Amino acid sequence: MSKRFVALILLVSMVFAVSATAGAQAVRRGAWVDEVVFVEEPDISKGITRLEAGDIQVFAQTISNPEQYGRVLAAPNLDAYPSFGLYTELTFNPITKFTDGRLNPWGVARIREAMNWLVDRDYIVSEHHGGLAKPRYFAINSVFPDYARVADIARVLERKYAHDPARAKKVIDEEMVKLGASLSGGKWMYQGKPVECVFLIRTEDERRLIGDYVAGLLEGLGFTVERRYVTAAQAGPIWMTGDPNEGKWNICTGGWSTTVIARDQGGNFDFFYTSRGRSDTLWVNYKVDPEFDQLSNRLARSDFKTIAERNELYAKVLELSMKDSVRVWLVERLSYFPKHKNITMAADLAGGVSGAWLWGHTIKDHNKVGASLRIALPSMLTNPWNPVAGSNWLFDMMLIRGCRDHLVYPNPYTGLHMPQRLDRAEVHMKKGLPVTKTSDWVSLTFHDEIKVPTDAYIDWNAKTQKWITVGEKFPAGLTANKKVVFHYPRDLYQIKWHDGSRFSAADIVMSMILPFDRANPDSAIYDSAAVPAFKSFQTHFKGWRIASRNPLVIEHYSDRYTLDAEVCVANEAMWPDYAQGPGPWHTIAIGVLTEAEGKLAFSSGKATANKVEWMNFVAGPSLQILRNHLPRVLREKYIPYAPTLGGFITSFEAWERWSNLTRWWAEKGHMWVANGPLYIEKVYPVEKTVVVRNYTGFHDPAGKWDLFGAPMLATVTVSGPARIVPGTAASFDVKVTTNGADYKIADIQEVKFLLFDAAGELALQGPATAVRDGLWRVSLTAAHTGALPIGTAEIEAVVVSKMVSIPAFGSLDVVIRR
Repeated sequence: MSKRFVALILLVSMVFAVSATAGAQAVRRGAWVDEVVFVEEPDISKGITRLEAGDIQVFAQTISNPEQYGRVLAAPNLDAYPSFGLYTELTFNPITKFTDGRLNPWGVARIREAMNWLVDRDYIVSEHHGGLAKPRYFAINSVFPDYARVADIARVLERKYAHDPARAKKVIDEEMVKLGASLSGGKWMYQGKPVECVFLIRTEDERRLIGDYVAGLLEGLGFTVERRYVTAAQAGPIWMTGDPNEGKWNICTGGWSTTVIARDQGGNFDFFYTSRGRSDTLWVNYKVDPEFDQLSNRLARSDFKTIAERNELYAKVLELSMKDSVRVWLVERLSYFPKHKNITMAADLAGGVSGAWLWGHTIKDHNKVGASLRIALPSMLTNPWNPVAGSNWLFDMMLIRGCRDHLVYPNPYTGLHMPQRLDRAEVHMKKGLPVTKTSDWVSLTFHDEIKVPTDAYIDWNAKTQKWITVGEKFPAGLTANKKVVFHYPRDLYQIKWHDGSRFSAADIVMSMILPFDRANPDSAIYDSAAVPAFKSFQTHFKGWRIASRNPLVIEHYSDRYTLDAEVCVANEAMWPDYAQGPGPWHTIAIGVLTEAEGKLAFSSGKATANKVEWMNFVAGPSLQILRNHLPRVLREKYIPYAPTLGGFITSFEAWERWSNLTRWWAEKGHMWVANGPLYIEKVYPVEKTVVVRNYTGFHDPAGKWDLFGAPMLATVTVSGPARIVPGTAASFDVKVTTNGADYKIADIQEVKFLLFDAAGELALQGPATAVRDGLWRVSLTAAHTGALPIGTAEIEAVVVSKMVSIPAFGSLDVVIRR
């Protein structure tokens, strides 16, 4: 970790505050602002200039450049929110031989693995980010809890894959010869032609510099590189949704954001490396080593019984992910989102502003209640929006999150979920499984056995459009590792969607039907791209049932679990949230009808395969196709999946929903009906502008979530002897502070140490001992030091806090010498 990275963490508390007062005024519902106008600004320097001039109030783009960040700090009217959840990587096309016969060396796993040795992550940190970053090697964030749990394993692998260009060249040369290529005049040739690399280099941020740097390294190895500079909107249709077999690209500079503090990142490997990750064409073409595929799937499904077994799985998956390296991770950015000082919101320690889940509830201009604000994003309307399988671009999702309401919200500092549309939840676990709870709103009980009721739904008949019960499919009965009981508030059915439609249990039931129906070959909307993820889901899903309709109580049974009971509830959330947005049953039904006719497709994979439009609820040709169904469904009082949903929707309720949507379309010109504190008023796709406004019909008063102060991030300093004589005892002090004050022992979950010897091998690990608030001690015995080889060792401290879920690290070099 660079010194600048550590030092700048201390600045977080200066800008991370959210007001919790609304003043003496009438109760205001929805958001604190009347309107937010989103505009596109891809240039960071221009974005800061527009902030300084007052043209925009928030620039929801990250700054990882010291000069640009210094400019923000120097401006008297600006400050910034920090973010630890952004990271950069190289995405590789996994196809070895393109349809036109061209060779793609990066289809070979061993060549991809060698790219880890070729790139110098420390150089990227210092030269391209000025210290506002740290090296990244894995699909998990090094500032999240899982990394702290497996730090011993991770640190060893990081040393194994450290910068070693000679080793990289040796491996690449060997594999190129095996592929039939030859080096002639310093250039790799294949079948008489240069081996070309089409390199998609994003231009909006430091990825342009990184792309040029990596391109230069590849040219130095003999590859012919075409540097194709692209924006997000230009790149997406090529690398994400285009057919990789066509060979329109070989490498792309990728960027991702984890929008919440992820307390369990075991599913990241499935997402980034396997076809279960997404339904886009690139993911469909992923072919993984069988062992990696199996272990990754087990980790994602929580197929383990103890923490020790989980750590063993993690160790193997981390190792296999480096050998696969269909993505080579480069850096994690300490980034800043600049804004006006009078603007506050509940920004997330991981996702910052653009990734924050609560920004719509909490954004406020302290100079005026009911203000009109302007926010600039580097890319607008990048991909089509539809809730089922639409855009997952970070900046599209910022708008979607601000306009949606959730069953539970993640705490922006700890990642533990908090109830929004739940009174309470029960988590029942099989005895012996490593699950704990922190919050009062969830109960946790352990049982010798959890039986699944015979009337619980476990499968779907796409022909009859009815659920199949556990009793029908498994007459001998089923058991589960976990049961979650959702107790919804008594006023649930008073909540309204943005078009005025009252919430219905049918909205939840529809959200359960869709995954089953889309993965069933008998369905009119069958999508093969949805099958891998659904098959993985089926391995742990054990059923669900409605125990009571009013008040609504739903039970969910599964073998999958996470280490926190609160996250167990969130992962199985029975709520009309689809993969990429919220959806009432009637807008989803319009999409289903249209896809069944073969005119549009929810997923980009199916759209590409069938040569139709990727369904878009907010812009483009899709809108008129979707709209054409409105007269018929209104006239017929249409109920989708009537054999099932007919038990939840009356004819009048159907007519009311279709009437509301028809009026909404006439007023707004789009089909995006959500349920959050803000709603989409107008979309201007040509101008790249979206207007969102306060939803005055929102169920909660503004200010409900104004409760987050400065996060208690830890700073760690390790001190002790500079030299140790082997065979003598030694001790080291670990000082832990937060915002300049000693970190209380009661607020710390764990402090442990890792001792690496002169060869870089992990020689010893163990817990540190608490001395007093702010001070912990590591003690090495004579036997410990006597086993160390001569040379420079490193002792590293890992601090895990209860107050924030970002572990902190500190280290000290020690000379072992007689």
